[in-house]
Amino acid sequence: LLITRAMGKLQSKISFHTTKYRANGSVGQTGPSGASQQHSPTHTDAVTSVAALKPDLCVSGGRDKSVAVSSWRSGAALRRFLGHEREVTKVTSALDSNRVFSASRDKTVMMWELHGTSGPSQHFPGHDLVVTGLAVSPDSSQLCTGSRDNTVCKWDTETGECLGRAAISRNLVTHLCWVPGEPYVIQTSEDKTTRVWDSRELQVAHTFPAKQHIQTCCDVSQDGRYCLSCSSGSAGHGAEATLWDLRQTRGRVCEYKGHFQTTTSCVFLPRGPALTPSIATSSSDSTVKVWDQDTAGKG
Repeated sequence: LLITRAMGKLQSKISFHTTKYRANGSVGQTGPSGASQQHSPTHTDAVTSVAALKPDLCVSGGRDKSVAVSSWRSGAALRRFLGHEREVTKVTSALDSNRVFSASRDKTVMMWELHGTSGPSQHFPGHDLVVTGLAVSPDSSQLCTGSRDNTVCKWDTETGECLGRAAISRNLVTHLCWVPGEPYVIQTSEDKTTRVWDSRELQVAHTFPAKQHIQTCCDVSQDGRYCLSCSSGSAGHGAEATLWDLRQTRGRVCEYKGHFQTTTSCVFLPRGPALTPSIATSSSDSTVKVWDQDTAGKG
C-alpha cells in the first residue's frame, strides 16, 4: 500500500489489489471502484493519536483537546471526554481495559473511565513541559509518562500518586511503550537513543547505541522479544526503522530503509497462522510501508 499526496489531498495508489479487513474478521477484495463507508468526523481538528481499546473499539485524541472512543464496526463516536486545556498529544489503554489515558500540551495526563462520567477519573500533574510519552502497565495499575522536560515519571493509577521521577539531561522523550508481561518500558528520545527502563526502580536497564537522527516512536512485539524504533530524516537520509533484540544480544537486528522523510511511527502487525512476521511504518513522505520483519523487505 502506497499513499501519496496529490493536489492537496491524500490519495491511494493501489498495486494489484487491496485486501479489506472487515470488523467481523472476514477478508474481502475491493478494486479501485470499491466504495468505502464514510462517517462524520470524530474530532473537529487534526487527530494526533489513536490506540486500540477493545477488539471493536479505538480511542483517539486531537488538537480539539478532546478524547474520543469510537467503534470500528459502526464508525460512530461512542464517548467523548473533555478536560484538557490544550491539544492532546498521546492516548493509550491496556487492551480490553475500561480505562483510557491521555497526555496533553497542558503538561498533564488524565485517566477516563469508559463507562464513567465525561470528566476525568484521575489527574496526573507534575511535568514542566508538554507530555509526549504515555505507557500503561498491562493490568492498568501503573502508568509511565515522559516529557520534553527530560523526565520519566511513574504513577499509581488508583491514587494518582507519583511513585518515582527520573531525569536525564537532554532526554526529550518522544514515545513510550510497555513490554508485554514484563516490568520494562521502552522509550525513544530526541537525543537519538532508545532506552529500556526498569519500572520497578525507574532506572535505565539498557540503552541501545545512538542512531544518527532523532528517534520518533517505538513499539514492542507481543512476545516481548523485539522492539522497534524509527528515525527522523530528510531527502532520503535517515528515516529508517530499526529492529532491536530485547532478550539475547540486546543489539541491532536489522534496519528498514526506504522512506524519504521522517518516519513518524512504527508498529508490529498482528501475526496470523499463515502470515510472516511483518511491521508497518508511516512517514512524512505521505507513505505507509509494510515490511517483512525478518528480511527487511517491503511487502
